[in-house]
Amino acid sequence: MNLAITSGYVVPVDGDPIDGGTVLIQDGKITAVGRDVSIPEGTEVVDAAGSWVLPGFVEAHGHLGVYEEAEGWAGQDTNEMTDPNGARLRALDAINPADLAFGDALSGGVTTAVIKPGSGNPIGGQTVAIKCWGRSVDEMLLKEPVSVKSALGENPKRVYGDQKKLPSTRQGVAAVIRDAFMKAQDYKAKKAAAADEGKPFDRDGTMETLVRVLDGELPWCQHTHRADDIATALRLADEFGYRLVINHGTEGHLLADTLAERNVPVIIGPLFTSRSKVELRERSLRNPGILDRAGVEVAITTDHPVVPIHFLVHQATLAVKEGLDRTAALRSITVNPARIMGLDDRVGALRPGLDGDVVIWSGDPLDVMSRALRVFISGRDVYSYTDGEAVVADPYYRETSDR
Repeated sequence: MNLAITSGYVVPVDGDPIDGGTVLIQDGKITAVGRDVSIPEGTEVVDAAGSWVLPGFVEAHGHLGVYEEAEGWAGQDTNEMTDPNGARLRALDAINPADLAFGDALSGGVTTAVIKPGSGNPIGGQTVAIKCWGRSVDEMLLKEPVSVKSALGENPKRVYGDQKKLPSTRQGVAAVIRDAFMKAQDYKAKKAAAADEGKPFDRDGTMETLVRVLDGELPWCQHTHRADDIATALRLADEFGYRLVINHGTEGHLLADTLAERNVPVIIGPLFTSRSKVELRERSLRNPGILDRAGVEVAITTDHPVVPIHFLVHQATLAVKEGLDRTAALRSITVNPARIMGLDDRVGALRPGLDGDVVIWSGDPLDVMSRALRVFISGRDVYSYTDGEAVVADPYYRETSDR
């Protein structure tokens, strides 16, 4: 399937805007972006005159499909809160593509989401990146695993404190994580020794995952709000040498210089919430701008369903109102989350070689009155808004083999 989106105001994000530009997609991949693009015969042409054309947005930290909307207990698979160390758990195994949130994502221009386990455990499990349209999670799959989720602070200490078991304090949470990595180091050494000696070795899914973190294959996505917990996250990363990504980072602005010096990115948000607990006292729409100006790589998150997924762009808009640079705001929901989560070889910009995930907007997406009019994933038309009606393509319908 070949597609050319023509005559729009094309915003590649990682390059200068092109007025009257064309995005050419062939076999699901972007092959050309520019003003003078040769369109092969037989290519479907979509006229985007008067509209803005951008890459699909990337949600770096959400729970679509694992925390289903309008389902209650039956659709709640975010936290396996029976084991403080859930490294062997995979969000992939709990995603329901029928979750209403995926349609909402498309309406907000979000085409890629990194789905993460919740923050009830010190070590929550493996995260996965998927496209926001498809019949099964296997068809939607972009990359798996992407990272390992971990949590510091109130959530795990509350969950296990209520059970009267370790960890019930911040020092206990850190100890669980530290113990797990020390065991993983021992496991790695024993496995290597067994291989050298040609002896059998009993594998352990939890340890195998943590070894991949130690080896630098998987980043460590650390749920943390308060500055003291961020300091603990940095301390643990120093001890074990893994790649740290701060998730939420509500008080990250208080350590912005330290995070910038150490090149630790922050996935910040959700930003449209009340200060519902002690850890959120410093929540402010000013914080993304403070971090960005300090030189921290910032991605904005809804933490869906905490904030509805289609409000991702609106969080960026109001962060601009409170001081975030406009270009940085667009990068915070496209290029930056893609790079932070290791997806920038596939999504996050309009560039030849990347997936054909393109959104046509009625106007500037940072204007709250703008709408996503058409959404394409890998060149496939999956969403449209016309005459007040939003239509999501049925992923189960196949008229022809290439539909």
